[in-house]
Amino acid sequence: MSTEALQKVFKTFSDPTRLRILALLEREELAVQELMDILGMAQSRVSRHLAILREAGLLRDRRDGTYVFYRFEAAAEGPWREAWELARRSLDGDSTTERDTAALGRAMQARSGKTRSFFDSVGPEWDAVRKVFNDDALRARGIARLVAPDLLVADIGTGTGVLAAELAALGLRVIAVDNSERMLGAARANFERDGLERIELRAGDVAALPIETSEVDAALAHMVLHYLPSPAEALGEMARCVKPGGTVVVVDFVSHQHEWMRQELGVHWLGFAEDEVEGWFRAAGLCDLRREVHQAPSAGRDLPETFIASARVPS
Repeated sequence: MSTEALQKVFKTFSDPTRLRILALLEREELAVQELMDILGMAQSRVSRHLAILREAGLLRDRRDGTYVFYRFEAAAEGPWREAWELARRSLDGDSTTERDTAALGRAMQARSGKTRSFFDSVGPEWDAVRKVFNDDALRARGIARLVAPDLLVADIGTGTGVLAAELAALGLRVIAVDNSERMLGAARANFERDGLERIELRAGDVAALPIETSEVDAALAHMVLHYLPSPAEALGEMARCVKPGGTVVVVDFVSHQHEWMRQELGVHWLGFAEDEVEGWFRAAGLCDLRREVHQAPSAGRDLPETFIASARVPS
């Protein structure tokens, strides 16, 4: 590396605000407004530092509808990586870093809280609302990747238990997880009404699933990731819960621009790009990834494409 290029590395990492931003973006993908709230800084200041970091090639930005999210992507090796590792060590035990970490936690809780509030307000009426997805066929295809007698399957974000009931009807044992007590109450009522006894309801968050490591044979998240504050973290948790050789299946929207879904359906993300999803599966240590895309059937609304992605926990 030339002297001029090396000076650029040192100059980029010499500013404490840029180090704070990189430390945050290494942990989570964040929008400008979230960074402003965490750092307590004006937009002009945050945007100026983001521009410098992006010009240095240290950031990946992703547009999600009208929002732009940023993530730190340091080089795998070389002066940038070495300089960042040195700078990051200097942040250990720093009081400002500790405050930033606490503020980041609050920001992620706020994301999760919006989704939980939406589902708590919808409750049992979700079965009527979710018809806009018109996704029965895709749900069946997702289930087809799991079906085998007596499997123990985790239904992540079970809602009113529609998918869990279908899994149980196929002879599978199910752990149905949701963080909305109202949704769990609706699911419990549905299971009791239909006489379903092979389903265990558990209250918990997808960032820390109430499931033991390697407890289940498979895990499925059907139209759930776009509601989560950190989909990548959720996928990692799903992989943790599945036994070696087991399967993780995700059904969700391909990246789109349908802003009405934020207001009417309470979604947090407007779908996901193929490389993004593949990156999550790799980061979770999963292998043998399969992915297929399906055009949404007409449901009276202009709906985005949907993908089914599945992979295996290495044996």
